Amino acid sequence: MANPNEMYDAIVVGSGISGGWAAKELCENGLKTLVLERGRMVEHIKDYHTMNTDPWEFEFRGKLSREELQKQEKQARAGFTVHEAHRHFFVNDTLHPYNEEKRFDWIRGYHLGGRSLVWGRQSYRMSDLDFEANKKEGIAVDWPIRYSEIAPWYDKVEEFIGVSGEILGLPHLPDGKFGPPMELNCAETDLKFKLSENYDDGRLLTIGRAAHITGDGSYFGRSKCQYRDRCMRGCPYGGYFSSNSSTLPAAERTGNLEIRPHSVVSSINYDEKSGKATGVNVIDAETNEKFTYKAKVIFLCASAIASASILLQSKSERFKEGMGNDSGELGHNIMDHHFKAGARATVPGFEDKYYSGRRPNGIYIPRFRNLGGKTDRPNFKRGYGYQGGASRSHYEEMVAELAYGENLKQAILKPGDWQFMLIGFGECLPYHSNKMTLNYEKLDNWGLPTVTFDAEWKQNEYEMRKDMVKQAEEMLANAGYTNIEPIDEPGAPGLGMHEMGTARMGDDPKTSVLNKHNQLHAVPNVYVTDGSFMTSSGCVSPSLTYMAFSARAANHAARQIKEQA
Repeated sequence: MANPNEMYDAIVVGSGISGGWAAKELCENGLKTLVLERGRMVEHIKDYHTMNTDPWEFEFRGKLSREELQKQEKQARAGFTVHEAHRHFFVNDTLHPYNEEKRFDWIRGYHLGGRSLVWGRQSYRMSDLDFEANKKEGIAVDWPIRYSEIAPWYDKVEEFIGVSGEILGLPHLPDGKFGPPMELNCAETDLKFKLSENYDDGRLLTIGRAAHITGDGSYFGRSKCQYRDRCMRGCPYGGYFSSNSSTLPAAERTGNLEIRPHSVVSSINYDEKSGKATGVNVIDAETNEKFTYKAKVIFLCASAIASASILLQSKSERFKEGMGNDSGELGHNIMDHHFKAGARATVPGFEDKYYSGRRPNGIYIPRFRNLGGKTDRPNFKRGYGYQGGASRSHYEEMVAELAYGENLKQAILKPGDWQFMLIGFGECLPYHSNKMTLNYEKLDNWGLPTVTFDAEWKQNEYEMRKDMVKQAEEMLANAGYTNIEPIDEPGAPGLGMHEMGTARMGDDPKTSVLNKHNQLHAVPNVYVTDGSFMTSSGCVSPSLTYMAFSARAANHAARQIKEQA
């Protein structure tokens, strides 16, 4: 059990993608590190209790009763989170409420490893197109770093976690340290060829860059992806990256790691004389006992919303509006990726072709808008990429009354047409008005204020979505595909599960919360390395960027501590 009387070198709040990386790097630098996780312990392999369960073994095919669904009403908005196979990795909304001025889909997992157990594993680098966009367009504030500064950390992360993908040579989607790419199926290969035939604006199709081991490197007890596509249940092989299978075991091997689950961090303590944080206040989630843990450096990795909440709750004579909030930007500039805009179609031909395995990855069409020249669009800024893929199915599989007797035999022997779906993921601009605040009148089970969201998509996102749908339809039509149907379900922020921006980076303390090293401008021994720090969102999945910045910040903190020793 963690010792409140001990002075730790570092405390890491949160054990997900960012927290795992912070813990690994701090521990490997010789720092005695305490990881505080607000949820329960999840032990790799042992606690993946549905990892080998087949679909027919779930009662009601995994669907939940109406009563059970009410406990995860907001988690269910994502459409795929609530199923008996993995519902235990998403929170009970009745126990963890929040408030909405405007709809916000806050999808959470409170347990060791957090959402690293259930993420989509898409792993892309941001480029200087992203890091320079705000400055060039006069939007929000400039990023305090450029690609060349973070590139070595992308290298380090990719080599450790195992990312599979194809080298493309695109300046706006930098290549990385990749294992062998997963294989496209015949219909996906067809569209790849058709795009190269029909377009000269740089658009292309590739396999997704995914945090799955496909090569023969050494990954510390992890093995190759087995193509089971049961990733959200926890992978006993460690085929995909998670904190539980990768970074936390690496930290533990150093002997410098201590983990305390069921630890709800309420605030950070501040010393007026030194100008530094001294520790964190913790409420035991099971007993409601209160503790204070001390450390030389504190890493907030609890997620963009939770980390901002902790800072807002950390009030003192110096920080009356929340720790590090001199700029007034804390909690503002919430971003996410808007998606579910694109099209689906039937692919004629290939009736004699099928595929084996359940590849846990789709295709990717990188951004091809607003890259300069004829790619520029006058009606929206930034860009988007497409995810998706092709597969075969048969309608009788979906209709229980038809799935028996002769019809069942035919369904097994003759799969249906090839179907292709393209779903765009678009960048959201950083708007000061998109924010979260704390409601001190509605408290949670631990007496802490609940979060209230006030964020929405705006004109730039809606204009972009029109193009996302139009171009998807056009690409499928130009490929000769049929039965084309548009898709446009804007939903609300949060649905992409890429919430970010609540404690943005910048050079000026008057307009930003963090400096280029992820430190609070006003409290240099507090680092924030989850999605909070993002100054703009880019259009690619951000998890790889979180990991790279977390590793970079942890090594910076370790150097600072050693220099002061």
